[in-house]
Amino acid sequence: MSVLLHISDPHFGTERVEVVAALQRLAAELAPECIVVSGDITQRARRAQFAAAQTFVDALPAPALVIPGNHDIPLFDLWSRLRSPYAHFREAFGEALEQEWSSPDWHVLAINTTRWWRHKDGEVSPAQVQHVAQRLGQAQPEQVRVVVTHQPMLVIRQHDVGNLLHGHQGAADAWVEAGVDLLLGGHIHLPYVRPLDAQRRCRTYVVQAGTAVSRRVRGDVPNSVNVLRRERGTHSCVVERWDYDVGLARFARRESHTLALAH
Repeated sequence: MSVLLHISDPHFGTERVEVVAALQRLAAELAPECIVVSGDITQRARRAQFAAAQTFVDALPAPALVIPGNHDIPLFDLWSRLRSPYAHFREAFGEALEQEWSSPDWHVLAINTTRWWRHKDGEVSPAQVQHVAQRLGQAQPEQVRVVVTHQPMLVIRQHDVGNLLHGHQGAADAWVEAGVDLLLGGHIHLPYVRPLDAQRRCRTYVVQAGTAVSRRVRGDVPNSVNVLRRERGTHSCVVERWDYDVGLARFARRESHTLALAH
């Protein structure tokens, strides 16, 4: 069984120390092949917050694909926001704002959907849409094809519509045509798994994560992460939601979805 761990919105600067420790233990137990961190790494894009996040990521037991979220661009330092919005992110995680990782079971493309001129909203450009579609088309038939953004490609509550990724519809059309299986995201701190387009019975699924370790939980939704499992040779993928359980002081599996894939 091949495993990916999906972490989002840790918001270092607002992290809960006990939850960070519990997530480190979970990662060690799962021994994932790859860890995806889908943005909002910090609360206010400060160097110390990125340093704490870097320490956490460096201690994880697998390579990590880390992309920025809107909180990872300076908000109040307008000069830095204009001239070098990703300077602290790059100090911690390297120059690349978009990353790609492949194994016999997975083909993962993580793209930057933040823009310095947008406060919270994200955007995917035509060039990004085209590039991702091209790379998806080059995946091997047995690989699960995954695209990671910070802002969601699909929302399930009306008051989250404003958080949808700008350009999501055109991106969805192109990426479905190219064979994408899973669309991973965060931003709204609300975990769920849904078909991208239930009416068309499209076998592409949106997998949203909650906030992994931050105090900034949404309503009664606790800190949570996603665990993706794939058994080679099958045409399905299992997506599990793991929530932090205060009483147990650890992450525990909350729910599981077995998703039939298109290929």
